[in-house]
Amino acid sequence: AGSGIGRACATALLHDGWKVVFVGRRVDALNESIARAGDPYGDIVERALAAPCDVGDDQSVAAVFNSVRGRYGRLDLLFNNAGMGLSVQTPDQIPAAEWRRVVDTNLNGAFYCLSEAFKLMRGQSPQGGRIINNGSISAHVPRPGSIAYTATKHAISGLTKAANLDGRGFDIAVGQIDI
Repeated sequence: AGSGIGRACATALLHDGWKVVFVGRRVDALNESIARAGDPYGDIVERALAAPCDVGDDQSVAAVFNSVRGRYGRLDLLFNNAGMGLSVQTPDQIPAAEWRRVVDTNLNGAFYCLSEAFKLMRGQSPQGGRIINNGSISAHVPRPGSIAYTATKHAISGLTKAANLDGRGFDIAVGQIDI
């Protein structure tokens, strides 16, 4: 939620009355997002939280979700939005470390967040919630030189479909948008 789509969505939810945890790598950017959102109801301190996190690190993700549990006691909505790409490159030009960085952020990070959300949503009363994964039109119409981004966003579609099936018995609905 430190910039772009994440910031815009977090701000919109805050203005709609939700309690919002702004998650991203840079706490300064998260605090800026909260400040820019304003204080529409006069209770921003209670309804907005900056939570720095590297979604590619499962322990970092678990810590954020533990904070959510501790502060709010439940989770009703996860917007799974973290994503990154590389400069335009053909497969032979991509170092393995860069490939893993994209996979860790775009796919593993989405799974870690979804998994932690399931834990909270299954255990809360009333049970359930909603998860929105941000895929990409690139999964359906790739651009040249974007194999890492395209492959991981294509995988998000599979993650979404499987998680939606797994969530049905717990009133957890998982959907996807492709921006």
